[in-house]
Amino acid sequence: MKFNVTLDRDEDGIWIVECPSIPGCVSQGHSKEEAIENIKDAIAACLQVRAERGIPLTVETRQVEVIA
Repeated sequence: MKFNVTLDRDEDGIWIVECPSIPGCVSQGHSKEEAIENIKDAIAACLQVRAERGIPLTVETRQVEVIA
């Protein structure tokens, strides 16, 4: 399965990575590469827990256009 993730750097230089289609699925790393590897593990764990609890694996996400 493929998932979109977001990457952001905090004030301490740590990379925060989140999977928007799985609520609460967040990880981090000292580098982008480490953060991406960590989120892969987090996604797998979140999917397992959601399946065990009978919760839908993902929530719907969409892109919207905003004129700024």
